[in-house]
Amino acid sequence: MQSLYGAIANTNKKEIMAVSIDRVYQKVLALANKEQRGYITPQEFNLFADHVQMEIFEQYFYDLDQFQRLPGNDISYSDTVTNIENKIGHFKRYDQNMSDETNINGDVFIEDNTGNSNESMYKLIAVRLRHKAGQLLYVAEETQVGGEFFLYESSPLVKHTEKRPVYWKRTHTGKGISIRIYPKPQISDPYDPSVDGAVLISYIKKPTKPNWAYVVVNNKPLYNSSQAVNFELHASEETELVYRILALAGVAIEKPQLTQVAAGLQSAQIQQEKQ
Repeated sequence: MQSLYGAIANTNKKEIMAVSIDRVYQKVLALANKEQRGYITPQEFNLFADHVQMEIFEQYFYDLDQFQRLPGNDISYSDTVTNIENKIGHFKRYDQNMSDETNINGDVFIEDNTGNSNESMYKLIAVRLRHKAGQLLYVAEETQVGGEFFLYESSPLVKHTEKRPVYWKRTHTGKGISIRIYPKPQISDPYDPSVDGAVLISYIKKPTKPNWAYVVVNNKPLYNSSQAVNFELHASEETELVYRILALAGVAIEKPQLTQVAAGLQSAQIQQEKQ
């Protein structure tokens, strides 16, 4: 029977109204053709779509930092900070099981309990763990490998313990993120408090790569909805996606006028949002 920890972890994946990739593609094509600037192939569109989605996603964190320094308001649905946090919230995962299957030189490569590789991870939020059955889950403190860690290691007053664990984080080319925990527990069932060893991670995942899937019929690409992957951003980002993709398309097909049109539309939208 799954414990409370597992129940909490399974409530993290909030439903969000995704943006239809076909609708965005058709709008981009319509605007490009209206300006008589040319055709954007599905391959080009998919490259632009992935790039633009990550641009918008990463911009959330810069905007959040900016608007947190400004006075907000008491109306949650019109408060900019609240709205941005809601958009980021879809990508947050809490208390996910960390697999101990891949262990190289003491480093544990992170994998959540859905089997998703840590390559989808954008930012690690927290590491919680216990060493013995019945213990509380203690929050591990992140340290920097080198001077800071060795300073803690050599001092009996601040040395890591089971109740004050520490970890350092490393990125490996082609392998993703790993962490090294001190003192390291033996991981078993993280959701069963009656057994020894548990490591749970909370993190922000990257958006899933969008894909306008298609089949070729009579030398023409036809949309294949069963294989397509929609944008994972909030539904309110549809217009922003169209304008940004259109701007990139103008560069690719060497039509600077198209880029100028898209940039003008995008600037007008940003000005309206941030007045």
